[in-house]
This record gives sequence, C-alpha cells and structure tokens, in this order.
Amino acid sequence: MDPKERIEQLRKDINYYSKLYYDEDNSPLSDYDFDMMMNELKKLEKEHPELVTKDSPTQKVGGHANNDFTKVNHEVPLQSLQDVFSFDELFDFDKRIKESGETAYCVETKIDGLSCALKYENGVLIQGATRGDGLIGEDVTKNVKTIKTIPQKLKEPINITVRGEVFISKDGFEKLNAEQEVMGKALFANARNAAAGSLRQLNPKITKERPLDIYIFNVQKIEGVEFNSHWDELNYLSDLGFNVVPFRKKCSNINEAIEAIKEIGDNREELTFGIDGAVIKVDDLKLREQIGTTFKVPKWAIAYKYPPEKKETVLKDIKCQVGRTGVITPVAILEPVKVAGSTISQTTLHNEDFIKEKELKIGDHVIIQKQGDVIPEIVDVLKAKRDGTETDFNMPTVCPECGSPAFREEGEAAIRCTGIECPAKAMLNIVHFASKDGMNIEGLGYKIVEQLLENKLISNIADIYDLTLEDIMTLKKNGKKFAQNLIDAINDSKNRDLSNLISAFGIRHVGKKLAKVLARKYRTLNALMEASVEELTTKDDIGEIIADSIYTFFREEQTIDLVHRLENSGVNMTSLEEESDDDRFSGMTFVLTGTLNKYSRNEASDIIEKMGGKTSGTVSKKTTYVLAGEQAGSKLTKAQNLGIQIISEEDFEKMIK
Repeated sequence: MDPKERIEQLRKDINYYSKLYYDEDNSPLSDYDFDMMMNELKKLEKEHPELVTKDSPTQKVGGHANNDFTKVNHEVPLQSLQDVFSFDELFDFDKRIKESGETAYCVETKIDGLSCALKYENGVLIQGATRGDGLIGEDVTKNVKTIKTIPQKLKEPINITVRGEVFISKDGFEKLNAEQEVMGKALFANARNAAAGSLRQLNPKITKERPLDIYIFNVQKIEGVEFNSHWDELNYLSDLGFNVVPFRKKCSNINEAIEAIKEIGDNREELTFGIDGAVIKVDDLKLREQIGTTFKVPKWAIAYKYPPEKKETVLKDIKCQVGRTGVITPVAILEPVKVAGSTISQTTLHNEDFIKEKELKIGDHVIIQKQGDVIPEIVDVLKAKRDGTETDFNMPTVCPECGSPAFREEGEAAIRCTGIECPAKAMLNIVHFASKDGMNIEGLGYKIVEQLLENKLISNIADIYDLTLEDIMTLKKNGKKFAQNLIDAINDSKNRDLSNLISAFGIRHVGKKLAKVLARKYRTLNALMEASVEELTTKDDIGEIIADSIYTFFREEQTIDLVHRLENSGVNMTSLEEESDDDRFSGMTFVLTGTLNKYSRNEASDIIEKMGGKTSGTVSKKTTYVLAGEQAGSKLTKAQNLGIQIISEEDFEKMIK
C-alpha cells in the first residue's frame, strides 16, 4: 500500500475509533493499539508533509459536544497531550525544552477518565463542562454537582476555572459492574467508559448513583492571583479544597523525571484508580508561555505511555469460578511472574471457546501480556516446548460451587449453574425474586440485599421470610420505620398470585408472560411441578426447550428444598385468578399500540390472555388483530401495509362482552 492510501486508511480507522471512544464512551480497541495507529500516522505525515491536511486526526482534539447538552465555549482550550512510548523520546523532549531555558519538571499520573472543566465565581461552583473538541464542550453542571469530591464552595471567594479528570476507582468499577450484572444490565467494558458515560447522563439522578470521583490537575484561568510554577498552583488548589492529583513529584531534571515515571509504573497496581500513563510538565509558567503550543497540544508537556509487557510462564492448572449470574468461568493458575509492576499468578480464560481457540493444555508454557491496568491475558501458547506431560481440560458438567447441573445455552459461549440456592448466585436470585417481575417486595432492592448478605442475615431466597424487625433495623441508623415497611412488604408478598412466584424463580426462558400462562393452566405450583415434558408442550407457547427447562428446574433438589421452605413460610402457591373456560380468542394473536382510554396495556393483555389469546410486541403476518389506541405509531403503519385487521378500543369492548 502506498503512503497516501495508508494515511487515508489510518485516518478513517482513527476517526471511527475516536468517535466510539470520545462520543459514545465505548471502544473495542485497546488504548495501546489506538496509540500505535496514531503513531504510525504521525510518522507517515512527517515523512510526507505534503499529505498533511487540516482535518487529520493528528491536527485536532478528539471528540465533540453532544447536541443533547447545552454547548460551552471554553475560555481556555482543553488541549490534548502528545504521547511518547520510550525514554529516548523523553530525552528528545528535554532537548527541545532546553532550547528555551532550564526548568524543573512536574511528573503526575495520567488518570484514565474523562476531562472536565469546573468554573467558580466568588468561590461558588457555577459550571461544569466536558472537554468536547477542546474548544466547545458539554454543559454537565447538574451532573458534576452530584460528585461528592467536587466542592460546591471553595475556601476563598475567588474566580477560577480548573481542569480535572473524572474517573471511577478500581473498587468502584468492580461494584458498579457487579450491580449491573445482577440487575441484568450490560456490563461496562472498562472504568473509563463507565466514568464518561456516567458523567454524560441526561438524568443527573443516574450520575448521582454512580461512584464518580475527580482529581484536579490544572488551573485554566484565575483572577487576582499569580503563580510562577505549576507546583505552586497544585498546592494552592489543594488549599482551596480541591481533590488534587495524588501522585505528583517535582523533579529538577529529566533523569529525575524518568525515575518518577518508573516509580509510577512499578507501583501502579497499588493505585486505587486506573492510569493510562504519566505526564511530564514544565514547572516554570513563564517558560511555558515562551515555549508555546500547537492548536492540538502544548509543547511544554508530554505523556509517557507504558508499553505492554509480555512474559513467559507455565499454566499449572485450570480452576473454575462461579460468578453472580451463575456463569462458570475457567481461570488459569500460573507460575507466578512479575508483569507490568505486579505479580501475576492467575488470569481469566473467559470461556470454553477461548481455551479451544488457543489450544491450551494444562502444563503449557504460555505468554501473558498486561498493558497498563488491563487484566493480564494469555496471548500465545509455546507449543514447541511441549514434552508430552501436558493434559487437556474439560469444562465441568456440574457447578463447582453447589453441585447443580451446569448447562450451555445454544448460541452462547458461557456455561451456567442451574441451582437456585447456589451461594455464588445468591445476590442475583434474591434480587430477581424480590423484583417487580417476581414477588414485588418493595424496598428489597440491590443495595439492601447486598447489606443483608454481607451481614449474614440471609444466604438464600427462603431466608427472606425468616427476617425479623430487629434484623432489618441493624441496617440503618434509626431504621425502625424502614424495617417495619420492609417486613410489611415481605408479608404482603406471601399473598401474591402463583404467576408472580413462577416468574420469581427465574427459570430459564420463563418470564412474567409465560408465568401467567402456566399459572392459569396448572392452577397450583404442585400441579406444575408434576407436569411431564410431553404435557408441558401441549401448550402453544411452550416448545421442547422451554418444557425441558421447566421440567428440569422442578426436579432439582435445591428447587424442591426452596419450595418446601416457602410453603412453610406461608407463601401462596395457587392461582388467585378465577377459572375461565372462555377461549374465544384461542389461536389469535393481538398487537397493542397507542394509548387506550379505558384500559392499561397490561389490563387489555390480561383480558386477551384469559380468553385464550396471545399478545405480541411485533406485527407480522401471524398477527390476527392490531388494537390501536390514540397516537398509534409504526406498528399501525406496518399492519396497514400487511393488510392486518385493525380494531379500535370500542371494537375490542364489543368483542369481550
């Protein structure tokens, strides 16, 4: 490929990944791979200056302001930094600086988060803005005011704009993803994406729930105070009440600066937050003015990126761990080896397919890589070093935590535990059981369940009904009212319909809708538990896979034990709906769209299902009727195009009389 073609391809790829990273807070590419692409582009443009264009990624700051937010013009641009990957490049940087004068350097950790400017008038926070493209950012004032480490009022009534990095700590990220997992929400790929997405929420209440933090690292603009050095600025910011970047070191020359960078690299595993490098800045502020900047980067600062480090070790064994959702994950037990500042003795092998793809055997010599704060991963197998003593690994057929059968769903890579009382799945099972789609126990959400488990007040679903007022009162200061409300909600849940209980079990493929179908057909939980696969498949809604899932679930010892305990606690196990032999809608499928006046959609759906019909969320050739209310949208249009019969609410009432 000639230089022009390669440059165009690199620009296209970099712009694509930049958009994902800066604007959508989600990029599948590692920082190192992105940096290498950018480095190649810079090198090619340096060799062919005639091919440099104004819109090249090398000439502009990544990202732009989202139209969903009010735009903010930065009085002082929030520039990016030039990246380097070797100490030789740092010595070159030092030579360029010395052409303008001698200076000390400040070395700081380069925090992996989202850059943000905070503006204060008379010491009061009036605005928070993202970097955007460096000149125009997004107004996120309401969101930054929810971050506890951002002072609303400074210790002095000063006019100042500062720049910092919003981030989520390592522990905070793990807890956030654990909560996402249990609530059935998508996991964040990394802490940076989580922080950026949390700060740019349109609803500040969501931002408030996220464990955001900030470190301030620069004065953008200040009135009435002058500084000679960046070091003095940072100390002043700390005195004002800001959470200033914690690792910062003043160095008299480039050699000391490089030693500080090595120190950060050696100890980054112990940092409570993620970093993606270290930053060297000229300390003398007047010299900075003399050195100047380009449009994109200051010439007086540079970012050192730690290269990924690879080491050889031995795969001693493979053990399996059970996650909160029941996913059984193989973990490599390694001969301990130091990589990128930390000793690695184990790492995830993801799933069965990963092991097969790498052709891994226990006893293999392997290459592991760790880039920055990313989890180490096996990247290669040294098959030439095999001596015949290596052994194959097979995934377990039962859960290593509780002994229940393990299964792999068709089309999925993960193998899961089926046990409803599995201690590893306790959080997931209890939260789902208490949710609106289950027994609807108001007040028993993720955080309360987490506290109950941590305090060993419960260990499984059935324990909910053994909780006492005194147990719950220990969770909150002056928590008697809360405790009484939760006890009342738990007692109320005993009287829920059978369909709620079936849905609450979290049986594979059985959601709230199918749970209602099963409750109406079998009337009692005992009858459903005794149903054979053949009997279950006589219902149109249930195929062999679903029938087998239901049948297997109710024959597991853990399920039988749970049912007995719930029954002894007084939980209702019968259908509370009146039996009906009215099947006038048998074989018919309805789609509801728009707003109905006399019924909610749930009420209308219940009526249809009680009369033997089905409801669906999508219009197809199999749809019998589309029940259209006011402001019906695309579903109505699609029904008209397919020639599906459309009925009004008035028509529907005539049909159900």
